[in-house]
Amino acid sequence: MSGGSSVAFLGPEGTFTHQAVLAWAGRTGEPEAATLPLGTVAEVHDAVAAGRADRGVVAIESSVEGYVVPSLDALVGSGEVVAVDEVVLDVSFDAFARPGHDPAALVEATAHPHGLAQCSRFVVERGLRAVPASSNAAACRDLAGHQVALGPRLCGELYGLETVATQVDDVAGARTRFLVLARRSEAPEALRALDAAAGWRTMLAVTPEVTGPGVLARVTAAFGRRGVNMSSLVERPLKVREGQYVFVVTLEGAPWDPVVRELCGELLAAGDSLKVLGVHPAEAGGRGLDGVLPDHAPTGSVRRDDPDADLARGLLW
Repeated sequence: MSGGSSVAFLGPEGTFTHQAVLAWAGRTGEPEAATLPLGTVAEVHDAVAAGRADRGVVAIESSVEGYVVPSLDALVGSGEVVAVDEVVLDVSFDAFARPGHDPAALVEATAHPHGLAQCSRFVVERGLRAVPASSNAAACRDLAGHQVALGPRLCGELYGLETVATQVDDVAGARTRFLVLARRSEAPEALRALDAAAGWRTMLAVTPEVTGPGVLARVTAAFGRRGVNMSSLVERPLKVREGQYVFVVTLEGAPWDPVVRELCGELLAAGDSLKVLGVHPAEAGGRGLDGVLPDHAPTGSVRRDDPDADLARGLLW
């Protein structure tokens, strides 16, 4: 990118995505890039695809709420846009009200649906009704006198709000991953400019031609035979055909690595359709699907050495 470049993001100013844009621009030496706040993730994709923005930034995954479905579906459905970098932010929410508010009059909490989910304990304890907004910053910008807005600390400063409470998250240490989008034709040059000292990570869409028993096992077995590790695997429905799905696999490695090329060759030979949704440097110290500590498993999970009664309860045997 050069001087006069632009970056589209889910606005308005003050969103976590806006913070991700600033972090990415500072890291890559693009601090003068013009920022274009837009109303939806789809608009961000459209702006990049049409060349109205050089780059776009969208949230893709929360450590608390998982994948951001609109962002994932937009990537799956776009033929012109691909992710070429990643930004990871620590995320914390403060609660805001209008200046001079009456605490007794606060009856609603408003934020992006992911924000409401990440602060559900605060909402419940205050007896507030949850009201979704298009973004956390939009909730702060458009805050009514009877509402509490949940958002980044920056929003209080931008929109002149009073802080009701700080760090109201249910889970401390939450993080959100953001993807930097570019036109597919520009991806090779963008990727060559990156430092991938910790290796690469690739998002790959796999659409099986034939579905039925064993199709997922066949796909994952191809990864296992070549020792290609997965960071995640999710399925999304194909919008055009009921009952058929695309598997979105995040793998450790780059599409041009010989072992990944061989893997893709096997999947293509089996009749699967493939599309790379994104490639970016791997986060140092990141983990794949290589197990979790027992204490981190979901409550009620059982293990092989548990008593028979616990196994029966956990597995409904």
